[in-house]
Amino acid sequence: MNDSITRNFHLPLPDETYQSIRSEAQRRKRPATVLVREVIEQWLARQRAERLHAEISDYAAKHAGTPIDLDLQLEVAGIEALTGSRAKSTHRRTKRKGK
Repeated sequence: MNDSITRNFHLPLPDETYQSIRSEAQRRKRPATVLVREVIEQWLARQRAERLHAEISDYAAKHAGTPIDLDLQLEVAGIEALTGSRAKSTHRRTKRKGK
């Protein structure tokens, strides 16, 4: 959280919710506002992560099977990393001049 700017947010709560938050704060020996702020920040982080996951999934689905689907060298490197051995590529490698 950016500590240089702090704003208040008035949030009316049902009494049962308010009392539950107060009880939990007392149990943890922490201010209720800190507890609620942490919960909100965690929820926002989860929302961002879920949104990013959905965007990546949409992109992958849209481009599946196209030339930008997967980089062959990256695929081979991934297989090698997982198997611990040199992967055999079905792609014909060409020799570079001077090598």
